[in-house]
Amino acid sequence: MENPHISEQEQIRRDALKELKNLGINPYPAQAYPADTTAVEILEGYNPETENFKQVTLAGRIMSRRIMGAASFMVIQDHTGRIQVYVKRDDICPAEDKTLYNTVFKKLLDIGDIVGVKGFAFITQTGEISVHARELVLLSKSLRVLPIVKEKEGQVYDAFTDPEQRYRMRYVDLIVNPHVKETFVKRTKLVNTMREFFNSRGYLEVETPILQPIPGGANARPFVTHHNALDIPLYLRIANELYLKKLIVGGFPGVYEFAKDFRNEGMDRTHNPEFTVLEIYVAYKDYLWMMEFTEELAEKVAIELHGSTLVPYGDKVIDWKRPFRRLSMIDAIKQYTGVDVSEMEEDALRSTCRDLNVPVTPSMGKGKLIDALFGEYCEKHLVQPTFITDYPTATSPLTKRHREHPHLTERFELFVNGKELANAYSELNDPLDQLDRFKEQLRLKEKGDDEAMFIDMDFIRALEFGMPPASGMGIGIDRLCMLMTDAPSIQDVLFFPQMRPE
Repeated sequence: MENPHISEQEQIRRDALKELKNLGINPYPAQAYPADTTAVEILEGYNPETENFKQVTLAGRIMSRRIMGAASFMVIQDHTGRIQVYVKRDDICPAEDKTLYNTVFKKLLDIGDIVGVKGFAFITQTGEISVHARELVLLSKSLRVLPIVKEKEGQVYDAFTDPEQRYRMRYVDLIVNPHVKETFVKRTKLVNTMREFFNSRGYLEVETPILQPIPGGANARPFVTHHNALDIPLYLRIANELYLKKLIVGGFPGVYEFAKDFRNEGMDRTHNPEFTVLEIYVAYKDYLWMMEFTEELAEKVAIELHGSTLVPYGDKVIDWKRPFRRLSMIDAIKQYTGVDVSEMEEDALRSTCRDLNVPVTPSMGKGKLIDALFGEYCEKHLVQPTFITDYPTATSPLTKRHREHPHLTERFELFVNGKELANAYSELNDPLDQLDRFKEQLRLKEKGDDEAMFIDMDFIRALEFGMPPASGMGIGIDRLCMLMTDAPSIQDVLFFPQMRPE
């Protein structure tokens, strides 16, 4: 009985599957297929004068077919690209039985099926490098129809371009839009470049818990779950900072982690609730050293991926050549609003925000009011890489007080294309000051700030054993990848972004 939820084309493929089995052909064979050549190797390496590639074995997905009489063509796609295959009936069916060609190849194979081909390379009369098939094997039968792009009279049909469909069915996106793979290849190269950069300096890659009893290290709303065996609530980590600093207490000179973090907040083209961050902590350094380290790292990534510090992004060109511009948060607000907030108290800041049409809430303290002014008026101007430095203490509870301005902290954020890319401090290692800062966060939480930090007494205990001076930096890998691959949305650099259920 036919399934009413299956399309006519899908039913035809299921009927073909059944017929293949009736012919004694396993549509999903278990044995390995000994592919030893790729499409690109043949296309780039074939020499008609030496007639190399006399014996090739390759495997791939059928992307198009031209069925003729006793000879036909198909195009198969492997992980390197596409190549044409010439299929002659008498070559793949040398005996009297022509069922493999007349029935299987011509009628029961479809676009999307995965096949293995053995043969030799040659050039067709039209000058196209191709593979002449001597053997054809079905490796996997496709039961759904691929949205293959067709062009007719200048019009494009069936292009798989709808963003939601592409993100939801990334496996189809990767098949029919091969250029998408390049983004993810570059993402891996980006991470490997960073890893090599850190390893060359002797820093240790580590792993820290994802399930945490206290969500620390950032101002963010966490996801909550429950541990049945321990009968306690646990949180998906919003940051790995406090665990990494405990390792600095333990004596490591430098540690880093590429971590999955989770924040139960909004989603847009630069935010995903699950994201990847790199955090690194180095003993006996400060935020001034970390600024130079960060710009050297970013410059190296640009050169490794593009061969230049000039990287196109949309209609702009981002120049990653160091040194980057440096500007304090207070000076940035003064430059872009004309208002000096350096000596303002909370009431004056709240009034200034209202005068400048910056939304405020009763739960916002002095630090968040300054941050709101900065976000509304300054961020959009920071297109080229810019370090914004010296943040208020209230919004930087894990940061050392500024050596010259005690109401500020030794913190910077790197902004590129109007968005924060990296965040770093001279790490606070005074346990008494840290406890006071945590208590202030608790007061903010009681005022209604659901992003304020919890008090982590185990971290305080670690600091009481003594943590050397240190600097740490976190950088958003997804956002960096967006900038390095000209991707307009964070969903474009995630294989499987979070989506609403279908």
